[in-house]
Amino acid sequence: MKELTICHLYPDLLNLYGDRGNILSLTKRAEWRGINVNIKNVTMGEDFIPEEYDIIFLGGGQDYEQQIIQNDLIEQKGTEIKNAINNNKVFLCICGGYQLLGNYYKTWDGKEIEFLGALDLWTVGHQDRKIGNIVFQCDFLKNETSDGFVVGFENHSGRTYLGDSVTPLGKVIYGNGNNGEDGYEGAVYKNVICSYSHGSLLPKNPTLSDYIISKALSQKYDDFQSLEPLEDRFELEAQRSVINRFVKA
Repeated sequence: MKELTICHLYPDLLNLYGDRGNILSLTKRAEWRGINVNIKNVTMGEDFIPEEYDIIFLGGGQDYEQQIIQNDLIEQKGTEIKNAINNNKVFLCICGGYQLLGNYYKTWDGKEIEFLGALDLWTVGHQDRKIGNIVFQCDFLKNETSDGFVVGFENHSGRTYLGDSVTPLGKVIYGNGNNGEDGYEGAVYKNVICSYSHGSLLPKNPTLSDYIISKALSQKYDDFQSLEPLEDRFELEAQRSVINRFVKA
């Protein structure tokens, strides 16, 4: 039997707006296919050992929580996180977790806070927030059965900008995305997927969930080819109802 181990980084501090639902979605969609899933919570003061994990999850948190974990993230776990990323470990990072992987966060009043610098991106804070439903389209999810649409809910005051080595996760169809200016949402670097989408993201987007599971299995097992299809009628109908509310046919 194949198995996956998911590391939930800072689950006690970075779990905003139900982001733990992403882990639940990955777990159930793997288990429904006979894949055993182990979940390991790793928080402040605990060692991060990337060789033990197949998927690493960083959820969202407000500025206060980000400041609490900043030193632990950079000084204790930073080198291993960077090594894991460069060795193609699969990451899913949401909102605050997304920002923390970047170079820095500049507050609305001009204070620059150093972040991990694992991805070439940076965030500038504003006093107003980008709040609401979001629909975006990922080219890598398009196939004969999927149009690549992803739905979520964003709530962030930071505006994130991507460097040359990082590509957007998707093109915004409805909503704001990274900064409300360039028309893109999230970031992809190697096997790292970042998004501002809460809600939580994966239960409403089974195609993206399966993409992440497939990436992790292909990194771990040489004989992995593809996932068995699941009956996703209800999940896709829920997703389509959101798209139809905000996007013209």
